[in-house]
Amino acid sequence: MRVLVIDIGGTNVKVASTDTPVPIKIPSGPTMTAKSMCTQVLAATKGWRYDRISIGYPGPVVNHRPIAEPHNLGEGWVGFNYDKAFGKPLRFINDAAMQALGGYKSGRMLFLGTGTGLGSAMILDGFVVPLELAHLPYKKGLTYEEYIGVAGLEHRGEKRWRRSVLDIIERLQKAMVCDNVLLGGGNAKLMKKLPPHIVVGSNENAVKGGFRLWEDLTSKQAAKL
Repeated sequence: MRVLVIDIGGTNVKVASTDTPVPIKIPSGPTMTAKSMCTQVLAATKGWRYDRISIGYPGPVVNHRPIAEPHNLGEGWVGFNYDKAFGKPLRFINDAAMQALGGYKSGRMLFLGTGTGLGSAMILDGFVVPLELAHLPYKKGLTYEEYIGVAGLEHRGEKRWRRSVLDIIERLQKAMVCDNVLLGGGNAKLMKKLPPHIVVGSNENAVKGGFRLWEDLTSKQAAKL
């Protein structure tokens, strides 16, 4: 079984497969629609061989379909006919949950993805629990995402941004009663001197999570997402 993995982000769509595990990047941004994403992915992967598709989506997912439009992309994602566009069996999962699945090892793990926005998920003894924490209020009338997403990084600078990341991790870890935290996303690499219970995830985690989504044990869990 060959799997095509599509990781949809606010800056890039990353695409990899069983035969091409190093992702290629397709620029995304606020004008990218579901239709343009599918068209560009199919063009970029012409000639690739795959039997299944895993799609990491930056928003809530129910029954393998988006149920809300993404905050950092264009419109038209809910209700789009992805089956017709790709012509292959496919599964959607929240993009943070896909990264969490790829980096999970054991116990109760919280995942936070600090990229264009803020992704979040938990894994409880092997079961994936997608979360939507980004737009909850944090401080001064601003949300978690506004503090530690890319806008907060650019506005406040790395030093203050890092302090906020650690503070938010501590708050959420206590609230979720988690053993450890996996920090992912494009800006996680900016963190320094992390305590031992916080680990910066590998860039490969999203691809691994997309592959795992079609494994037998994971499939039973994925059906509930």
